[in-house]
Amino acid sequence: MGLMSFIKEAGEKLLGIGDAKAAQPAAQAPSAENVAALNEKAAAAIVAYIRAQGLPTEGVSVAFDGANATVTVSGTVADQATKEKILLCCGNVQHVAKVNDELTVAAAEPASQWYTVVSGDNLSKIAKQFYGNPNKYPVIFEANKPMLTHPDKIYPGQMLRIPPAA
Repeated sequence: MGLMSFIKEAGEKLLGIGDAKAAQPAAQAPSAENVAALNEKAAAAIVAYIRAQGLPTEGVSVAFDGANATVTVSGTVADQATKEKILLCCGNVQHVAKVNDELTVAAAEPASQWYTVVSGDNLSKIAKQFYGNPNKYPVIFEANKPMLTHPDKIYPGQMLRIPPAA
């Protein structure tokens, strides 16, 4: 549990927040009710994204605070891998800077490490760094499915889970 940091400008474009909205004059600033509605809409989009990845959302609550660019996710999930994948789904969304992890796990397991992709990275390079063997890249790929659809499709700023070495 805790607060995880993400790169706000990287990730899936789910929230529909753009420069045009940011450039609106202060006189047209949204009311408190509108802000709450936008936050709820953003949270619903994140839940839909989690479901689209084939991850369970029963017993999971997601809230978005646009003013702080923070997602809070709470509830109970079956295992550590599901918890970590849900956290990645929440954080690897454009305009999300932090994820407040309040999830609990029904069956405790060792936690994964986290790695933020930088320019020039590939899964083999990351596997060599963490496991000492570049040929173990499929372990990282499998651990990040279904968010990763191909081993070559990673991008700078994306956070990956690195499971414990087997």
